[in-house]
Amino acid sequence: MTTSRVPDQTGRTILVTGATAGVGFFTSAALARAGARVVVTGRDRTRVRAALRGIRRLAPGADVLGARLDVTELERIPGLVDRIVDAVGGRLDGLILNAGVTVPPRDRQVTADGHERVVATNALGHFVIGARALPALAANRAATGRTARIVWLGSLSTLAPFDPVDLELEHGYSAARAYAQSKIVMQALGFEAAGRLAVAGLPVASIVAHPGYALSGRDRRVPGINEPTKGQRFVDELQAVFTQSKERGAQSIVHAATDPRVRTGEFWGPAGLVKGAPRRSAPAPITMDAGVRGRIWRDCVAATGTDWPIEALAAGK
Repeated sequence: MTTSRVPDQTGRTILVTGATAGVGFFTSAALARAGARVVVTGRDRTRVRAALRGIRRLAPGADVLGARLDVTELERIPGLVDRIVDAVGGRLDGLILNAGVTVPPRDRQVTADGHERVVATNALGHFVIGARALPALAANRAATGRTARIVWLGSLSTLAPFDPVDLELEHGYSAARAYAQSKIVMQALGFEAAGRLAVAGLPVASIVAHPGYALSGRDRRVPGINEPTKGQRFVDELQAVFTQSKERGAQSIVHAATDPRVRTGEFWGPAGLVKGAPRRSAPAPITMDAGVRGRIWRDCVAATGTDWPIEALAAGK
């Protein structure tokens, strides 16, 4: 399946975080082209507006709306998600947790909420978003007869030998460790959510997908969204044998969000590991370890002060 051959998404509403550039933008455009109503979110309102223009250029007649949602603002996320849910009528069919720091700072930084910036952006914020959006996702089955989906953005970096016992890297920070560890946390949360939701019998699937090795210099030019310099294009094209464009990288994420054959708890990525058509893959073992997953979930609850209302929703279904 390519991003131009996506199952009809008419009638579905899907929220995408970090949709103002890269994989998030092209994921949103593909979903909109397939007929979905897409909620485009980002931390900067100007960039959100540019993304809406770009998607409408690629998908004329697209049903898209924009909202500011900064995944590092943990205390503000619940209210922002509530506003989005109200704006779309109280129900979501899909949630794509895409926003992230791809080039971490050399030295450890913290957000305004006091959390290490990389894990806050790549994982903690998404944990809070998922918790707040879960009631709207769980309500989907009664309204449409379909199971809602959450897609978590994984990464090849999870193959790094890191066990995130120090969730916010208060000791031994490095840029490489911050990125890899945050993605290990992200994948582990996706698989742990799949297990918890299934045990509770809630009609929400949790899937992890990664885009391979995707570079923006190999993408088409989209004004205000993707405008690589000639130098960037030259350098990125030199790596063509083991890279792909962000648009092609979005294929695995779109597939995980839309293909009826995808099942909860699965891991999807390019067939060639770094590039290619979507294929079900084997995730890094640490992200599937039940003990590690459970510990990471509990650490995220403690760090954010938020847990998912799984039991409460299951009791009321």
